[in-house]
Amino acid sequence: MKTRIIGLCILGASLGLSSCNDFLDMTPTNSISDKVMWSTTTNAEYAVNDLYKYFYNLSNFTLGQCAAGMTEALTDQLKYGSYNYNALCFIPSEIAYGGTTLQPSYVSTYLGNWATMYEYVRRTNENLYNLHKFGTLSDADSERLEAEMRFIRAFLYFDLLKRYKEVIIYNEDLTQITRDKALSTEEAGWDFVEEDLNYAATHLPDQANANGRIDKGAAYAFLTRAMLYAKRYDKVKLAAAEVQKLGYTLESNYADSYSKTIKEGNKEAILQYCFDRTIGHDFDTYYTPGGDYKLIGVNSGGYGTPTQEMVESYELAEGGFPDWSTWHSTEGVTDTPPYDKLEPRFQATILYNGAQWKGRTIETFVDGVDGWCQWNKDKTPEGRSTTGYYLRKLVDENHNLSELAVSTQPWTVIRFAEVLLNYAEACYQTNDNAGANEAIKALRARVGLSYSDKSGDNLWKAIVQERKVELAYEGQWYWDLRRWNVAAKSYEEGGLNGYQVHGLKIEKQSNGDLKYTYVSCDDKDRNFPEKMYRCPLPQSELDNNSAVSQYPEWK
Repeated sequence: MKTRIIGLCILGASLGLSSCNDFLDMTPTNSISDKVMWSTTTNAEYAVNDLYKYFYNLSNFTLGQCAAGMTEALTDQLKYGSYNYNALCFIPSEIAYGGTTLQPSYVSTYLGNWATMYEYVRRTNENLYNLHKFGTLSDADSERLEAEMRFIRAFLYFDLLKRYKEVIIYNEDLTQITRDKALSTEEAGWDFVEEDLNYAATHLPDQANANGRIDKGAAYAFLTRAMLYAKRYDKVKLAAAEVQKLGYTLESNYADSYSKTIKEGNKEAILQYCFDRTIGHDFDTYYTPGGDYKLIGVNSGGYGTPTQEMVESYELAEGGFPDWSTWHSTEGVTDTPPYDKLEPRFQATILYNGAQWKGRTIETFVDGVDGWCQWNKDKTPEGRSTTGYYLRKLVDENHNLSELAVSTQPWTVIRFAEVLLNYAEACYQTNDNAGANEAIKALRARVGLSYSDKSGDNLWKAIVQERKVELAYEGQWYWDLRRWNVAAKSYEEGGLNGYQVHGLKIEKQSNGDLKYTYVSCDDKDRNFPEKMYRCPLPQSELDNNSAVSQYPEWK
C-alpha cells in the first residue's frame, strides 16, 4: 500500500527521473546512482520518503502488528467471528487458546517479524551510509535527514525489541554486516534506540516547520513509549515534558483525537498516517457493521467485533461501574443493558443494538439488519456480529460504501493521550504520585469523569484502567499485558489465562421485547504460556547464523 507524508500525514513518494539527449541515452530511466540521489535535498528527500511506509506497515489498523489480525483479538477486547482457518478468522482465537499449536514456526509466522524488520533496517542503514558517503547537502539538511532516518531505525528496533528482547544490532557501518553475528543484550538494544531517538529529537524541526515530515514532537513522544518498555522511567518523564513544551494538548472531543487529521487542526495527534480517495486502506471492509454492506447487497464487514468483557470495562458517565450480573444470564433477560448511561469513550468506540449509525439504528439481534451469528456454528458470518457489537472507533461513519471501496480515515500512530499515560506510569514507578494523578485526572476530565487522587495499588489500577479504555483498539493492550509481565497470570489477576470471551445473543420476542442471553464466544479457555513473553528466533536465522541459538524458553 502506498503512502502520503507524516504526522504530519505521510504521503507516498517515489522517484521517477528521466533524461534526454539528442541521440542515444544509455542511462537507465528507472534508477539513478547513489551519488546523484544524495547530491540534492530534493532527491535525498525522495529516498527517505520511501522509508516512511514502514510506519504504516508496522502499525496499521489490521495486520501491522500480527499477521493473523488485530492483537486485541489475542486479549479480552475483540473476537473474530469466522470459524474458517484464515487470518481475521479462526487463527487469532487459536493463538489465544495457546497449547501445542504455539510452536516456533507458527509463532514466527503470525507474531514474528524478524526477516521483514531486518530488511527494513538494512535499507535504512544503506541510506544513512549513502548520505554520509555521497551527500553534498547543507549541514542543516544533512542533519535533518539523518535524524529522520535514525527515527525510523529506532522505530524498527523498538518493534524488534518488544517482540524478541535480545536482537542483532546493525548501524550504518555496512562493513560490520557479517553472516555470523551475535545477539546483543536487551539493555544494549534499548541504548541503541534511545541514542537514535535523542539524535532525532535534537536535530528535527518542530511540527510547524517540518513541512509534513517527521518532527521533533514525534521523536520525543516515541521516546516516552520506548523508554517505558525499557523501564527507564526518568527518561520517559523528561521526554514527556518536552512534548508538553511543544504545545500538544488533548482534543476536547475524544473521537477527534484519533480520527481528525493534523491538517484539520488536530492538536493531539503527533505521528499520523493519512490517506485520500486514490490511496486508501481496507479497514472499513473488515470492521464496518454488516448491515451497511447488506443494505447495498454485499456480504462483508464485521469480521472482528468487541466483546462483552470490553463493554463491561467502561464506567458509567456519572462515575462507577454498572452491575452487569443481570445480563450474565444464560437463560436470557428482557432488561435493556445500560448502554446509554456509559461514558463518552464507550459511545465513541463500540456500536451496540439500538445505537445510531449513518442515519439508521444498529440491529444486532437475530435476523436484524446487522444480525447475529453463533460462534463456531455459523462458519461464515457474512457481516453478522458474533458478540452483539461492532467497532465504532476507527471505522469511518462518513464512508459511502456504494461510492468508494477504499477507506480514507487517518491512522494515528501516537497521540498526546498516550504520552500522558506513559508519563503517569513512569511517575507511578518513580513514586511520583502527584504527577501520575495529574495526568490521569486530565484524561478523565476530557470525558467528564471525576477523579480523586490515589496511591499504591489503587493508583496502579487507575492507570491500567485508563490505558485499556483510552487506547482501546489502537494496538497497545496486548503488548501492555506482556511488558507488565501479567499476561501469563489468570484473568482474575489481570492476565490472559483461564477465561473465555462473551457476547449477548439478542432475540426479538413476539411482543416486540428483546431478550438478551449471555453466550460464550470461545471453544475453550484461553491460555498465554510464559514462553510467549517473547517470540522465537525464526528457523532461517538459526540456519544462517552460527553465532545465535534459540532462546531458552523455545528450545
